[in-house]
Amino acid sequence: MEKIDFSAITNGISSVIESEENILRTLPIDVITQRRNRQNRTIKMILGHLVDSASNNQQRMVRLQYSKYLLVFPDYRQDNDLWIALQDYQNEDWQNLISLWKYFNLHMIHLIQSVDNSKLDSYWCDFEGTKVTLQEMIEGYLDHLHLHINEIHELMGA
Repeated sequence: MEKIDFSAITNGISSVIESEENILRTLPIDVITQRRNRQNRTIKMILGHLVDSASNNQQRMVRLQYSKYLLVFPDYRQDNDLWIALQDYQNEDWQNLISLWKYFNLHMIHLIQSVDNSKLDSYWCDFEGTKVTLQEMIEGYLDHLHLHINEIHELMGA
């Protein structure tokens, strides 16, 4: 089996980290805690959600390399706001949250680069019953990261 090259995705994740970390670190407290998007999330909450996304995707990507399918792995999508609230991202130390986001995504790069290509058709079923293969999960990760980084930039400019 030919190894699929995910370097565009891993390079993209790396590029986001490099371009955003210093911007995030210099944002004023009122910008990260008071401005809210259409989902009523602050920048701190959005970055926390990106940590949750990395965490959940990391679990799925690892588990799908030793299980053909995950029918019982919970989908947190319908509970995103609950995850954000229970972890109290709004009151998290901002510099620590940025570091957690950065280093978790650096690990995601490593994980994606190390993935067993023979397992890319393994799949997980989301809460709606939709099958998502390991390959689709990897290929969608960067788009999801961009989606929320763009939301952060919208709030920065508001």
